[in-house]
Amino acid sequence: MKKYYLDTSIWRDYYENRSDRFRPLGEWALELINVIIENKDFILYSDFIVKELKIKYSEEEVNKIFEVIYKKDLLLKVIISNSQVKEAAILCKRRSVAFGDALHAILARDNKAVMVTRDNHFFELVDISEIKKPEDLI
Repeated sequence: MKKYYLDTSIWRDYYENRSDRFRPLGEWALELINVIIENKDFILYSDFIVKELKIKYSEEEVNKIFEVIYKKDLLLKVIISNSQVKEAAILCKRRSVAFGDALHAILARDNKAVMVTRDNHFFELVDISEIKKPEDLI
């Protein structure tokens, strides 16, 4: 059983079926989710993911986003500890990365999950957790 922690941008790629000029980002996100379901692996999320999604979406829409994996009983919520918040604050200052990116990487590490993102800032955190793009995993 493997665990994956999907960055907010991956959830948005999936839900909005986003693409850039050359790549079908939404299709790749959905394909990864389907691979995870097929393998009966787990997707982890945190209150911070929910908070970031709620910047753009309503509570109903956030629930709809998670529905694809929640119905399969493969979505697990991880709890954020005070020590993780403190470590993220230190990392964010030392490495000039966003606090949220540092926190997500720490949560992935502490829960033995692969951090799935396409945000290049995360590659400053490869010593914290394993960082992969969706297309690397499908």
